[in-house]
Amino acid sequence: MAGDSHPSSTHPPLPPTTEDIRFWHLRLLRSRRVGPSTYHRLLTEHGSAQNALAALPNVARAAGVSGYQIAAADLITRELTAGARLGAKMLLYGHEGYPRAFMDFDTPPPLFWALGNTSLLTRPNISLVGARNASSLGMRMAKHLAKELGEAGLVVTSGLARGIDAAAHNATLETGTIAVQAGGLDILYPAENAELAREIGEKGLRISEQPFGLQPQARHFPVRNRLIAGLSQGCVVIEAAAKSGSLITARDAADLGRDVFAVPGHPFDARAAGCNHLIRDGAILVRGARDILESLAPLSRPHQPVKPLPAPASAPQQATRPANANFRDLHRQILDKLGPTPIAEDQLIRDLAATAATIAPILTELELIGQITRHPGGLLSKSH
Repeated sequence: MAGDSHPSSTHPPLPPTTEDIRFWHLRLLRSRRVGPSTYHRLLTEHGSAQNALAALPNVARAAGVSGYQIAAADLITRELTAGARLGAKMLLYGHEGYPRAFMDFDTPPPLFWALGNTSLLTRPNISLVGARNASSLGMRMAKHLAKELGEAGLVVTSGLARGIDAAAHNATLETGTIAVQAGGLDILYPAENAELAREIGEKGLRISEQPFGLQPQARHFPVRNRLIAGLSQGCVVIEAAAKSGSLITARDAADLGRDVFAVPGHPFDARAAGCNHLIRDGAILVRGARDILESLAPLSRPHQPVKPLPAPASAPQQATRPANANFRDLHRQILDKLGPTPIAEDQLIRDLAATAATIAPILTELELIGQITRHPGGLLSKSH
């Protein structure tokens, strides 16, 4: 297993193994306050995950964080062992098996765990989401739509929740379904869908960005919804209240340029309010699977090629850091410009009349010390 050092030898160092590379990347991502944006930024600045890990304590120290330690090696070993025990695969950004659809994100997921048939990630995909407390009519519509879409060759992706999600998964177990989990892959939530989750692991695919053993909490579901939207060529919403997680998925899909579909409902039914609002705002009205299939044709659409990881550098390549006085001034200016409402990073750089190369290391340090928060779409806000 990869470790922190290797015995000295007169022989040239051996190239890193696939196991080493996965270990270093997982350790970088699991280190304190290293989210996806910081992960990608550190890789760009230092050339490899190994170099980024070596530089991270110094980056934190320069940001005023004393005693910073990267994620413990035994913690990473335990996660890798848990994945092997479950039979899951780690799919790593820039490596074989990573879905091209995720390259449409401004900040692609650095890695995720997958259990089941990973070839489903290469097929045309539609997401189908909706209310947990769905009506009988809504459940029938979900099963009918999912079955016909699956028979037409589409993989159906959903979130393994009760209600509409479960109906969609059950209807497409034989044709192809992907469940995106909010917690660890080994946490079968909700308990009533445990048997369904096991069947999906055997016949379809379950994926999660989270470490094993993590119980899903409210903050994890928007992350899950983002992956559901990212995998799909279109998002179908069946029964959603005016404020629901399904509408977050639909918004994520629209932001990524995916088609958004909605099944209309009676105006007096609160479970239809979200779908009716989506249709009012431009979503495609769905009467049956034909409406979806006609809009998605042709089923395959081009994606950006997977970007390879940069070649490992022999030494860390630090981004240019301003002189101390100027650095402190920019530090203060950035925090003055930011508030609780997220703004685009490129807009912040323009407001500061600075270069991206100058601002980038300061943003990394501010994120590490918890003073700023990154949001999907390249947005920044001041932390609460």
